[in-house]
Amino acid sequence: MCLCSPVLAADNPDLLPDHYTPVIDLARILTDNQREELEKSIDNYESTTGWKLRVLTQYERTPGLAVRDFWDLDERSLLIVADPRGGNLLNFNVGDAYFALMPRIFWVELQTRFGNQYYVKDHGEDGAILDAIGSVEICLNKGGCQVVPGLPKEQWLWTLSTSILGGLIAGVSAYPRKKEQGVAWGWLLLFSPLWVMLFGVFGIAPIITRTSEYLPLLRNGISFLSSALIAYLLAQATFGDLGEENQNSN
Repeated sequence: MCLCSPVLAADNPDLLPDHYTPVIDLARILTDNQREELEKSIDNYESTTGWKLRVLTQYERTPGLAVRDFWDLDERSLLIVADPRGGNLLNFNVGDAYFALMPRIFWVELQTRFGNQYYVKDHGEDGAILDAIGSVEICLNKGGCQVVPGLPKEQWLWTLSTSILGGLIAGVSAYPRKKEQGVAWGWLLLFSPLWVMLFGVFGIAPIITRTSEYLPLLRNGISFLSSALIAYLLAQATFGDLGEENQNSN
C-alpha cells in the first residue's frame, strides 16, 4: 500500500543495478560509507528477523514499478522512497504484515515527523531516511507501536502548553466562592472534562506513549500545578475582592 502520492508510476528497469542491493540511491542522498553501512544493516536485520526493508531514492529518474520484481516485495516488505521533489521527502509502500504491528496512523506520523522540510533542513535528507528506518526497527523489535517512538521538542512544547492551560482552568475553577470554603470542589469537578483533557490527554498521554523518560512528565506536572496555583491565587484575589466590595455596598 502506498500511503502518499504515487511515486512508482513509471516502469524503467534500465535504472536498476545489475546486482542485488537493498538500497538504490539514484538521488545520491547517501554517502558511499552510509550506503554500505545501511546495506549491511538491512541485510543483517532481514536475516535475523525476516522483515524486509528497502530504500529507493530518486530525483527526476525512477525505476518505478520495476522495483517490485527486483526486490520481490511481499507482505513483509517495507519500501521507503525518498524523493526531494515533493513537499515531503518520504513515502512508504507498506506490506500488509506491518499493519498488524503498526496502524496506518503510525505511517502518517512517521512521514510527517521525519519527512517534513524542517526536519530535513535540520538533519539532512540522509538523516531523515536513517532516522525513519531506526524508528521502524525499534517498533518491530518491541512487537509493534501505536505511535512513532521519541518525543520531538516541538511536540513536547505543545504538551507543555496544554498542561499550563489545563492548570489555569483548574486553578480558576477551584477558587472559593464562599469565605468558609478552601476549594470550590463543585466547580473544579464541573470543569474537570476540560482541564483533564488538556492536561491528561494532550499533556501527558503523548509523552508516556512515545518515551520512557521521566523529565518531560515531571516538567509538565510541575507546570500544571504551578499554573493552577497561580490562577487560584489570582482568581481569589481578584474575584474575592470584588465579592467583598459588592457585599459592603449592599
